[in-house]
Amino acid sequence: MVSETNLETIETHITNSKPDLLVIDSIQTIFRPDVQSAPGSVSQVRECSVELLRIAKTNGIAAFVIGHVTKDGTLAGPRVLEHIVDTVLYFEGERNAEYRVLRAVKNRFGSTNELGLFEMRDAGLVDVPDASKLFLSDRENDSGTVIIPTVEGTRPLLVELQALVAPTPYVPPRRTADSVDIKRIQLLLAVLEKRVHLQVGACDVYVKVAGGIRIDEPAADLGICVAMASSFANRSLRPKTIVFGEVGLSGEVRAVGQADIRINEAKRLGFEHVILPMKNYRQLASDISGIRLYGAETIRDALRLAMPKE
Repeated sequence: MVSETNLETIETHITNSKPDLLVIDSIQTIFRPDVQSAPGSVSQVRECSVELLRIAKTNGIAAFVIGHVTKDGTLAGPRVLEHIVDTVLYFEGERNAEYRVLRAVKNRFGSTNELGLFEMRDAGLVDVPDASKLFLSDRENDSGTVIIPTVEGTRPLLVELQALVAPTPYVPPRRTADSVDIKRIQLLLAVLEKRVHLQVGACDVYVKVAGGIRIDEPAADLGICVAMASSFANRSLRPKTIVFGEVGLSGEVRAVGQADIRINEAKRLGFEHVILPMKNYRQLASDISGIRLYGAETIRDALRLAMPKE
């Protein structure tokens, strides 16, 4: 470990020590003396990155170049760094969250459809081999709680989504979402009020995903709607049930991809019921065994299946 920002000095250390692994932290602090600009500028980042790439390729060294990111997750400063390197990895996770996600957004020599999940412990980062179990609570049958099968790359994850819908005297009511796009929540609330006639316009709405995993795929729409409707009606869902599907503006439930992967993951973890789009149901009904499937054409059908009458 060397505290050095001069690229020429860093190259001397590499030549002398011949490491198997090189980590530069961070590229915004490294400079070349022959480039007349400040560290972190476009010229310095580009020239230093190209030189580090040459050193790594020539000597057969695996090199990690760390770049700072802004609060919204984008690369701080010049994005030219992403065009120079072979692979771009984003290390994501909230400051107080227990888990971190390593996600590939560019890979010249392989697929970007994989991700790594790690748990932050006292001894450092530890790989999480079975993430779904960690994101599921023991109280899955409370009102407003739904289990959603989401797919990160090719890895299925069952996560617990919680919603709280409560009347409020304040105008306008609050809509708060954690790890879910708030604009998506507002759209789905409008669908529930228009198509299912749930009077949520005078209610505060809070939506949260356990574990801090961010959900941004359309397949979570139906689960979010079911969770909000369950909290509004204060009714529990069918035990050991997962819900997934995309919801359209007219209240229809649309098919999603990789439905078989989601169902098999739920089956592995002991779930007994799956509420899914009717199109996916027709495709998989004859192929899936050991778990009961329920097809829903509209959001009203899904709510009826998820919260059967006593």
